[in-house]
Amino acid sequence: MNRKIVIAITGASGSIYARQLLDKLSVIKDQWQSLAIIITDNAKTVWKTELGNENYNNYPFDTYSKNDFNAPFASGSGQYDTMIIVPCSMGTLGRIATGISNDLITRAADVILKERRKLVCVVRDTPYNLIHIRNMEAVTLAGGIICPATPSFYSKPQTPEDIAATVTDRMLDLCGFKIKTYRWGE
Repeated sequence: MNRKIVIAITGASGSIYARQLLDKLSVIKDQWQSLAIIITDNAKTVWKTELGNENYNNYPFDTYSKNDFNAPFASGSGQYDTMIIVPCSMGTLGRIATGISNDLITRAADVILKERRKLVCVVRDTPYNLIHIRNMEAVTLAGGIICPATPSFYSKPQTPEDIAATVTDRMLDLCGFKIKTYRWGE
């Protein structure tokens, strides 16, 4: 498969989702051609706080700094077709919703939207204020998908990893990846 994916990790809480996504994409590497990561400094701090390690450095994917506008996915000609922002901070969402491309994450999201490709923003905040809701609406109207990091429980998850997987697997489903996961009614 010729899929090109960008994973952006921001400083919102929810590093478990980013870690699980990277782990699962490592397993299904036959379903994509290129995978790039952007991780903010705040995301590194939150990852270390929540997961107790710096394993974001251990993935064999191309990693870009948030100010590297020479990254191939900073232009539509790079033909990256999927971007997942996990977790997506409300600040990042707000900048995307208003077209402010002041770093590589927001520029890449802008490119994905203008090219009518797949953008999934995994927002992880609660509660939402009206500004958050309107920004989610703007991104949705522009073609993005808002995927709140809200776990489901009908699969009867037993561990924090199982609970997080209900969100991670949903992200992968939304992007069209073929995965084995709990399916309602099966």
